Order: sequence, then C-alpha cells, then structure tokens
Amino acid sequence: MSSKDTPEMYSHWRLVVGDRRGLRRRRWPVAMMGSGLTEVPGRPGNRPAPGPGDQVGRVAIAAESVDWLRHLLEHPFSMVHVRRVTVVVDSWRIPQGGWSGRLGAIRHVLAHRTRFPRSGEGRAMVDIEVRWSTPLRSVLAAVIPLFTPVRPLPQPASPDVIAQDVLPAWLGGGQNTAGVSGALPENNDIRAHDVVLTASGEPRPLEQPAATETSVVEVVDSAVAAPTPSDLYATTLAAGPYAAGAASRPATVLVDLERSVVQHRYGPFGRSADRAELTFTEAEDGWGYRLTGPDGLLCEGRIDRPWFGEEALAALARTGVVHCTRVPARHPVAEAAFLVHLVLAGLLVHVPGLPDEVGAHLADEVRDALREDLPARGDDDLEWEVRTVALRRSAMRLHASGFVLPRLAASTFPSLPAVPSVSALLVTKRLQHVIEAVNAIENQTYPNLEIVLCLHGVELPAELRARVARSSRPIEIMTLPPEHGFGEAIGAATARARGSLVTKFDDDDTYGPEHVWDLVLARHYSGATMVGKGAEFVYLQTLDTTVRRDVGLAEEYISVVAGGTMLISRGDLEQVGGWRPVPRSIDRGLLDRVRHAGGLIYRTHPLGYVYQRRSDGHTWDPGLEYFLRGAGMQWSGLPRHREFGTESSLTGLTGLGVDQDTEPWVAHRR
Repeated sequence: MSSKDTPEMYSHWRLVVGDRRGLRRRRWPVAMMGSGLTEVPGRPGNRPAPGPGDQVGRVAIAAESVDWLRHLLEHPFSMVHVRRVTVVVDSWRIPQGGWSGRLGAIRHVLAHRTRFPRSGEGRAMVDIEVRWSTPLRSVLAAVIPLFTPVRPLPQPASPDVIAQDVLPAWLGGGQNTAGVSGALPENNDIRAHDVVLTASGEPRPLEQPAATETSVVEVVDSAVAAPTPSDLYATTLAAGPYAAGAASRPATVLVDLERSVVQHRYGPFGRSADRAELTFTEAEDGWGYRLTGPDGLLCEGRIDRPWFGEEALAALARTGVVHCTRVPARHPVAEAAFLVHLVLAGLLVHVPGLPDEVGAHLADEVRDALREDLPARGDDDLEWEVRTVALRRSAMRLHASGFVLPRLAASTFPSLPAVPSVSALLVTKRLQHVIEAVNAIENQTYPNLEIVLCLHGVELPAELRARVARSSRPIEIMTLPPEHGFGEAIGAATARARGSLVTKFDDDDTYGPEHVWDLVLARHYSGATMVGKGAEFVYLQTLDTTVRRDVGLAEEYISVVAGGTMLISRGDLEQVGGWRPVPRSIDRGLLDRVRHAGGLIYRTHPLGYVYQRRSDGHTWDPGLEYFLRGAGMQWSGLPRHREFGTESSLTGLTGLGVDQDTEPWVAHRR
C-alpha cells in the first residue's frame, strides 16, 4: 500500500512503519494520534512501502474501533513480517463490566503490555513484542481478543486453511487459518495444508529446483524425488473477496460472523419502523449504493466494502425494512454479498425482482426469502419481527464461512462435521411432561443434536420408555435417586453428554424448532461464554394468557438469561467448576460462576421460547403480579405459531391433552 492508497475504507486506521529509533524520534504515540488518513511511509532512500513478506521492525496501528481493526486482516499490508506491534483503538468500550480479554495464540512472545480506560470506555492500547519476525496478520489475530470477545466454533476435527495470494474478508483470523504470499510452505513430517484458497481454485505451480544433469537423473530414477501436490494440500477452493466455491458451481457468498453481524440492535419492526429504498448507483463503474429514507439520504457507500460503519448504523437506527426495486447485476457476487450484509445488520430486505445472476450466489432459502412478499401492513408487529429474525438466521447459517467451508470441502473430508455437536440436557421428575419435552427437542432443526434425559427420583413406565427409546435423535436415558440434589443431577447428566456444547431444556417450557440454532449462532457471533434468551414471552396457565414482558434489550451482553435457554461449551462449563450441587437455583449458580470467572453472558432475540408458569407450582414463585407488571402485548392461550413450535403440524402432540382445534393465536393490547 503506497501513500496514494488512501480510500475511505482505510481512513479509519493509521499505520506508522519504521524501526524503533525512527519511532522514538516521532515521539509515538502522541504524534500519531492526531487527525490524518492512512499512512504507511516509504523507507529511507525513497524505497517503496513494505509489502507481503518484507521484514519490518515495528508497526504502530491506530484504529477508530475494533471493527475497523478487523478490516486490516484482509489488507495486503497484514502480510509484512514484524517483531513489535502497537495497536491503539480510539473508541473502545468494554463489552460488559468485569470482563477481561485474553491474548490469543502467538508463538515466542517476549513481552506484552495493555492499557485500558478506567471508565470502561475510551482509548485502549496493546503493545506486543515477539522473538522472531511474524506476519502482522497473525499478531493482529492474537491481539483482537484482548479488545473484544472471540470464541471459535468447537470442533473435534477441522482442516487447516491457507489462503495463497488472496485475503478474503470472510476468512477471519482463526487459529487454524493463515495467509501466504508466493509459494506454499512445505512440511516434511505431515501434509502442510488441508484446504488451499486461491483466486482461480488452483494453487500456484510447485517450484521445481533448477534443472541439472544430476537432478534429472535422480528424478528419473525415483518417482518420489519431485514434490507432488498431495504432499502439500488435500483440496483447493476458488476464493474471492466475497465468495468461495468449486469450479463447477457458482461461488457462494461467505461472511465472517464475528465481524459481519451487527450486535446491540434489535428492531424496530412493523408499523413503527421506517422504510428505506436501496439504489445501486452508476457512480464509479457501478460500485456505489444509496439508502434513502422518508426524510432523504440515510447513507451511501460502495458495495465492494459491504460492511457498515458506526455512522451508517446510526443513520439506519429507525429503519426496519429495506426495499430494492432493481439490482443491476453488474457485479453479481458483490451485490449478493452486500444484500447479505444488510440482512446481518438486522434489516428486513425485500428484493422482489432479484436477478438470477445475483441469486445464484445466495443459498436458495435466502434468495427465496428476499423475493417473498412482505407481510401485509395490517399484520401484527410480531409477523414483521419473525420475518426479520428468520431471514437473518438463514443468512447466518447458510453463508457463515465457519459452516459453509466444511460443506464446500465435503468431497475431500466427508466425515468432518459442519456444525458443532450439541447435547440437550433434560432433567425431570414430572413424568407428565416427558413426552412433550422430548418432542420439543426432536423437532429442532439443528442437525447435530443429542438428548440426555435424566429422571430424577422417578422411573419411566414401560410405554413411556418405549416411546422415548424410539426417538429420532440419539438419546441417553439415566435415572438418579431422589436424595441427589438438582445440581448434582444435572451435573451427572452433563457427564453423560457427548456434545461439544450443552444446553438446558426445562420440561415445562415451550420451544420453537429453531431454538438451538439461535443459541449456537449467538455464541458464534457474540463470542460470549454463555448465551441464552430472555423470559420475554410468558404463559400464565392460571389465567390461560400469554404476556410479552419488558425484560430489557435483546442482542446485548447481559447478566441474566432464562435458565431453560442457557447454552455453554462443555469445556467452558467445566473450567468454571461446572454446576453447583445445590437443591434449587442451579441456573443462578452457574450464571454467577461464569461472571466471577470473567466470562460474558449474551442474550439473543426472544423468539422461539415461551416460559411457562403452570398451576402445579415452581421452585421459584414470585407471584403472578410479577409477570404481569410491565407486560405489553397479551394473547389468549398458548401461542399457535410456527416460530414457537406450537403448530399442530410441528409438535406431534396428539393424544397428550393438546387441543388441535384451538383458535389461531390472536393478540390484543392491555
């Protein structure tokens, strides 16, 4: 990158490159923190700025925010080799009080120093020095978790991925991903790389030694004398800035959820939300876009930089729906990627005339949802909310690189799971709820899910045991005597779990079919130790009424989530000491342990979960008035909606006392 390379996308960080003596003369960081654009000065003697593979003594980076710091991972300058890096984030904010970030994996660290604002908001700094020159990209990937939570998807097996002469934004900075400029590094002890990403889908030709008379004879005499592609990699994929794929199919848009999903935003929906019109402009050869609201221009930019900065997100704060009349299909992959980023910003995007050339780079489910008619203006706000959440969910699970790359490499690695394994823990002593609770878990759309059913002080009758044994999911059934406390019981169930992630199901609550997917996705993009939902929808059996309570913001780091929705990795759970062996309030006990260990708790959207207050009593009973206080919308009876898993075609509860002819769920205001 030269001094002339100062486009808008790089105006949010500044780079100063030089040796220690030169930086001391600059009195860094005081001089650096003034206003200015991206700066990578040339070296003494008018030599060009350093490029991939060049050795640099020290690099100083000033980023406007952590989000902009992540964008540096895709810049070619990130491939220079450094020994010392200083990073300053001008506008940093602690995700949640008490949290402390951790330095990621990096070899040969000599020293590192951090400085964060006492107030939890302001300028933050990290300085790190390593013994041997290391790619700047690797250092940044290790430093970013000090500023923001990062929690990779847990996998029992996964490929090493290396990007050769490409640095797509969706690759992320995972521990087992790397970039290289030039020839692929070799390893004589093990295959050096599993998946290689290149612009064409083919790796660069292997470098052969200079031909001599002796070497020619050796190659002829020995079939293994010359290196072969299989010695270096198992498979290759074509990788562009916004997509990846095999040569025989259109490339699929990919996104890195850690940097693309907009947090701290949920809504607005329905009648209260503004609508914006998306226009692809002809400026700069068709790379421009404009979003116009009721009062005029909201924001504009370029589709080859599909992310949204802080100013653009603030301008879109009141917008709920984005409508696009025409997509020109001049840059189909970039246009498809931009639409996905709009969806990940929490907007309901409507493109009824989406061209096939653009739709070819989208998952079928996402493409069809973009073309689908919007809900009628007279529909309840909940219908708009459901549509927005469903579209965002589809975009995340069908375009996230962490889920899609394993599928693209499935022909080479067919046994590698595309999603982490999850164990659903169900501890109960109420036999009347067993079948209904097992049905709720079976109906989950999440593909890699097992059930651990712990009967606490009761035995399953023969007919119930036969039904449970025929579960469509892998199921583990265990029985504990009643003298074991509730905390001990769920601890024993956890010990039987085989999933990388564990989630708790309560026997008397209602769960929609996408519930587990929602939790796994939230853990991925939030980086939180624990995720869950709020008890926002509450069914009061005594009143036969469902109320929607105000329990605080969704899509936020928070201190409490509903106990029947908690999801945490098995490793994180055991690291904080597991469940407390208490007779009640086990949820509170684990929440406290996570917080005391410095972990984050994240509350995702509330859809797909109804907390039930049944008339047969609960261990925690603050009274009905507690749940009616601050309630907004109310509905008669239990919800009958697909999002909550209570449509008769989904639940399979015939014969279990559920009335299949109940009137549709009708909302009314208090």
